[in-house]
Amino acid sequence: MLSVVEKKRLLLSKSTESTKKSLFGQFLTSQNTATFMAELFPDGEGVCRLLDAGAGIGSLSAAFLGRWRSGGFSFEQVSVDAFELDSALIEHLKKTLDTYNHKGDFTANIRQEDFIHAAVESLTGNLFIPPLERYTHAILNPPYKKINSHSAHRVALRRVGIETVNLYSAFVALAVAHAAPGGQIVAIIPRSFCNGPYYRPFRDFIQERAALHHMHLFESRSKAFKDDNVLQENIIIRLECGGQQGSVTVSTSSDNTFSDLSCHEYPFDRIVFPDDPERFIHVPKSVEQNVLEHSPAICYTLADLGIRVSTGPVVDFRLKEHLRGMPSENTVPLLYPGHFSSTGTIWPIEGMKKPNAIERNADTEKWLYPNGFYCVVRRFSSKEEKRRIVANVVKPGTFGDASMLGFENHLNVFHENKHGLSEPLAHGLAVFLNTSAVDEQFRRFSGHTQVNATDLKLMKYPRRDELVRLGEWAMRQGTLSQDKIDAKLVALNT
Repeated sequence: MLSVVEKKRLLLSKSTESTKKSLFGQFLTSQNTATFMAELFPDGEGVCRLLDAGAGIGSLSAAFLGRWRSGGFSFEQVSVDAFELDSALIEHLKKTLDTYNHKGDFTANIRQEDFIHAAVESLTGNLFIPPLERYTHAILNPPYKKINSHSAHRVALRRVGIETVNLYSAFVALAVAHAAPGGQIVAIIPRSFCNGPYYRPFRDFIQERAALHHMHLFESRSKAFKDDNVLQENIIIRLECGGQQGSVTVSTSSDNTFSDLSCHEYPFDRIVFPDDPERFIHVPKSVEQNVLEHSPAICYTLADLGIRVSTGPVVDFRLKEHLRGMPSENTVPLLYPGHFSSTGTIWPIEGMKKPNAIERNADTEKWLYPNGFYCVVRRFSSKEEKRRIVANVVKPGTFGDASMLGFENHLNVFHENKHGLSEPLAHGLAVFLNTSAVDEQFRRFSGHTQVNATDLKLMKYPRRDELVRLGEWAMRQGTLSQDKIDAKLVALNT
């Protein structure tokens, strides 16, 4: 049976324009998800000081307080600070919280103000603004919106040592900063913070100040906020501020009904690899270890191998005047992801929406690589594709007598100091990257469809001579099936 709050949420979700949702970057939490999040907190006693930043109509607070009123928590008193900027939601939020204010043991403080600025002023000791509580608990569905590098939010956050690129990570970091020792935080946030260079400072911040105890992953990208048509891979995390890091519970469900909930426990070194300087956060989906984990044969970085990977240097809109639809005199091939398929490289492609060539001149020379053998990986895949990492071999014979090549920005290019690889090495890299084990491991730390050069740089690879032998094997095979590639990788580890 739907609660009053849930009926209100569904009504608001349908009636609120998408432009307004995007403006605030906030999508209201469903009753099922809110209840699940409230149940993740361990029992507590004494006085609870709860933070709900980006409170909306109070769905998360209602789930937490509902558990308390039904005996799920042993608190003697509860106070809640509910931050909400949207004036259209304040009256709904007040009615939600008033429902629990009938025994004299509960107080609600609704703050219609910017949480980031209020939290920063509290941390910096502004004498004219009362400091925020040290919260024992926080339950969050923060807004999802990028923060401009020169915005007031970004400047404010830097004052308290928080460097991050999105409102959601800023909210979580500030909740951690305002938590009492042992404070518990449960938040539903995009999974994008788990990897990538932009979220490295945020990962450092939370891992240095809190223990990660639980992660829940929705296997469907569209079901966590299905009423708002949000295509975002979301994750629920539980942190304990100042806690002792131990094993981590990882749960999964197809959607926010939690009808097929599955839970497993993993040692922390399977979540954050001890030798990973980027502190990527992995989300295992199986208790069995991936064939790449702790493999004695697959433990080398690209730097160890003398190989580099770079984002394709040709940014087409910046070099627009030099691009040509088809090759002609004084041009060289320009390669986009569309030139590659499972059957090889097709160039040029008549009628292609993207240009096939770029002029070679003084303005473009520094963006070009000598023709040769390269391994390339598309930076983006569609949400529907089975694979995230798709590797192809660039063969110089495809381009006739072209002396140089242009690689467009939507490709990652493996090279040796901006020159080609040996033919077997290029093939060996492509075969390795196309294994199911590599794709599975990548998905453990990446919740989006983008494959960054940094991600590829930090992966572990077989020895260079093993990659060469793998490439020589592949060159003798002709057509390679996925089963054949995967079996060869298993043989490499035995």
